[in-house]
Amino acid sequence: MRDSKKPAKLFRKRKKRVCTFCESKKKLDYKDLGLVRKFISDRGKISPRRSSGCCALHQRMVAKAIKRVREIGLVPFTVD
Repeated sequence: MRDSKKPAKLFRKRKKRVCTFCESKKKLDYKDLGLVRKFISDRGKISPRRSSGCCALHQRMVAKAIKRVREIGLVPFTVD
């Protein structure tokens, strides 16, 4: 049973996060290592969409760019 004296928890609406690529109309290029490394964690993993702040379309593009950079050898697969 629920105690009638305690108020129900109120849910806060989160502020909608805007995609950095959609907002600035910036193009993602695998040769821009500074931008690509921004989406790689310190362990070498691709950061998820909820933490990177990208929309679904741009998150897929980020993942492809990171995988391409890894294959070329500009960024390691794992961090020692």
